[in-house]
Amino acid sequence: MGDDMSQTPDFFDLDDLQPLGLLLEEGRGSLPFALLHGEALVACAAWALGEAGVHPIDSGIGWEEIAYTGEPVVLHDPLCPMTPAEFIAACVVRAVTEDVVVVAVRPVTDTVKVVADGVVGETVDREGLRTICSPIVLPASVVAALPSLPSVHFEELVPMLREHFKVELVPAPAEARRVTSVEDVAVLEALTRR
Repeated sequence: MGDDMSQTPDFFDLDDLQPLGLLLEEGRGSLPFALLHGEALVACAAWALGEAGVHPIDSGIGWEEIAYTGEPVVLHDPLCPMTPAEFIAACVVRAVTEDVVVVAVRPVTDTVKVVADGVVGETVDREGLRTICSPIVLPASVVAALPSLPSVHFEELVPMLREHFKVELVPAPAEARRVTSVEDVAVLEALTRR
């Protein structure tokens, strides 16, 4: 399928799946409730899941119950509220058809420096650096193999998953960028203004 995740393949019917979606608000402070286009970030993220054909589930449901369904699980961060539904659906299809964990990533745009012994050194080439965004899609085989979700923080979760499972990093569209402040929300709002 390559890295073009803009569309699901014609031969695959997403209706055959009942992917489950967890909207991960825990440990993200009050930012998921900031307003973007007049709606809370968490609401925007939930709508994207629904439009992608992903069935939201309550975070209070036990992992064992989730695994019992035999369905893939989409982990969506409300701090990536404008991730396009089409991209989420394409990530689900890739995870299922290739039986891999799919992790959406964006290029790093900040300057990164090496620090050694408290001294700031040379600039790191950003070409190979990526930042994790949303979604992370776990195929049913991975969901069944996990005793629980090891972390709700993507930067901790992905290295844990890589230790045991095949993980594919997939370039995400600009709208999927993660926000870390109210100022970032304003930038994302400008980027996604229709």
